[in-house]
Amino acid sequence: MIKNKAITKGVQDTLSPHGALQDLMEGNNRFVNNSMQTIDHSALVEQTITGQYPKAVILSCIDSRVPVEVVFDQAIGDVFVARVAGNFENTDILGSMEYACKVAGSKLVMVLGHESCGAVKAACDEVELGNITALLDNIMPAVRKASEEVDGEMNSSNAAFVNQAIANNVRLTIERIRER
Repeated sequence: MIKNKAITKGVQDTLSPHGALQDLMEGNNRFVNNSMQTIDHSALVEQTITGQYPKAVILSCIDSRVPVEVVFDQAIGDVFVARVAGNFENTDILGSMEYACKVAGSKLVMVLGHESCGAVKAACDEVELGNITALLDNIMPAVRKASEEVDGEMNSSNAAFVNQAIANNVRLTIERIRER
């Protein structure tokens, strides 16, 4: 399959949040099964010069092992991606999401966490290092919640603790996005 047509405003207008999610899940399934579409980047660049109509905005971690467009088998113009270590929201991220949805018409907001998140592990270990310390403060509520839910050591050597903190971080980020 060759992807050589960008999403148009007409297609975006008819897309529901569920439809956008379904498309992302199908793309992830293609990625997992190593059956990704071939993308004609040149054609898509040409088609998106005058406008873009992404179906979704995805908040993800900066982790290089989780390239959002790749893991969801998406192409130029398909999704907006906001990235910050630990995939948490702040005013800049929220402004970007508002632009994606209210101005550009995206139908879905997704928060994507991932296994072995270095930012969450650092928060679990209460790392203090330059600007990283302030960044980790955004993740600490998820870590504190995990400490009430998991037994064992409360640091990054406890995989169950880290995994619970990662899941909590996604849930708490979604809650904060909805509140604001």
